[in-house]
Amino acid sequence: MEAILVAFFIFVLSCFIGFEVISKIPPTLHTPLMSGSNAISGITIAGALLCAGPKDMNATAILGWAAIIFAMINVVGGYWVTDRMMRMFKKK
Repeated sequence: MEAILVAFFIFVLSCFIGFEVISKIPPTLHTPLMSGSNAISGITIAGALLCAGPKDMNATAILGWAAIIFAMINVVGGYWVTDRMMRMFKKK
């Protein structure tokens, strides 16, 4: 029970810290930084593949597959936003 409370406390604290850090970034830098940091989700995909790997479908494997899906959405969306942003700077 104590471990769950510590994990919840860390989660809430990281939410507040993340909000403060993101809110201080100027809008002109927000898109390039976020699209670049979305590529870090590749690390999440690697970890999720390890979780989803077992042949028996238990809760860990199901959560692993969900993590793979959401991380892939994040990676593809990050590259899509970056491509769209870079097309804005091309000469016509």
